Amino acid sequence: MTTIKEIKDLLATVKELDNPLFLELEKDPRSGVQKEINKRKKAIQAELDEDLRLESMLSYEKELYKQGVALIAGVDEVGRGPLAGPVVAAAVILPKNCKINGLNDSKKIPKKKHLEIYHAVQDQALAIGIGIMDNQVIDQVNIYEATKLAMKEAISQLSPQPDHLLIDAMKLDLSISQTAIIKGDANSLSIAAASIVAKVTRDELMKEYDQQYPGYDFTANAGYGTAKHLEGLEKLGVTPIHRTSFEPVKTLVSTKKDK
Repeated sequence: MTTIKEIKDLLATVKELDNPLFLELEKDPRSGVQKEINKRKKAIQAELDEDLRLESMLSYEKELYKQGVALIAGVDEVGRGPLAGPVVAAAVILPKNCKINGLNDSKKIPKKKHLEIYHAVQDQALAIGIGIMDNQVIDQVNIYEATKLAMKEAISQLSPQPDHLLIDAMKLDLSISQTAIIKGDANSLSIAAASIVAKVTRDELMKEYDQQYPGYDFTANAGYGTAKHLEGLEKLGVTPIHRTSFEPVKTLVSTKKDK
C-alpha cells in the first residue's frame, strides 16, 4: 500500500482542483490521506486566489500595454509622517505581466516577509531607482515638495527610462506621461513594487541611524512619534536627523533656544 508520505509527495505535483487524482485518493479510508487531500486543495485554492489578486492589480498596466506602452514605472514613497529621517521614494519597472507572489501595498505585507519580497522585486525588475530627501530638505521646502523631489530623483535613475509613470496619488512636473492613482500601492503591482523597495530602503537607513543615535528606538519606530521616541526626545533632545518643522520637534527646538 502507498504510504501517506508518498501520497503527500504525489499531491504536491497536483496544480488543479479538478485533477482526477483527488477522486481516486478520496476512496482511501485513511484519515491521514484525507487530511493531506484537504491540505493540498486549500493550498491550490490559495494559489488561485493569489493569482486572481495579482491579476486584479495589473489592470492599469494591462490597459497601458494595450495602448502600446512598453515600459511602465511604478512610483511610491515612504516616510512622509515621521518626526525623523528622510523621505524615500522608489521607481520600479517590472517586466510585462510580471507577478510576484505576496507583492502588495507594503503596509499590508507582514514585516517578516518584507525582505523576501524586496529581493524578489530586485531579481525581477527591469530597472529600479531610489530618491532620498533628508530632513534638511524637508524642513526647507516642506514634506509634500520633498516627496516630489525624491520621486523625481528615483525616476531620473531609471535605465531604461519609462514610457509612462503610475504614481501613488501624486502628479509630477515631468515630460513623461503619467497616471496618479488613489491608493496606488494597493491597486497597481508596479506601485506596490516601488512601495516595498522604498520601505525596506528607508527601514535599513533608520536602523543605521539607531546605531548612530541610540535612545530613540529608530529601528522599531522608523522615526515615527511613538512613546519611546517621544521619551527619547524629552531625555536626549533633538538629533541632526530630526525634522525641525514637525511638531513636537519644532517646539522642543524653540524652547531650547529660549532658554
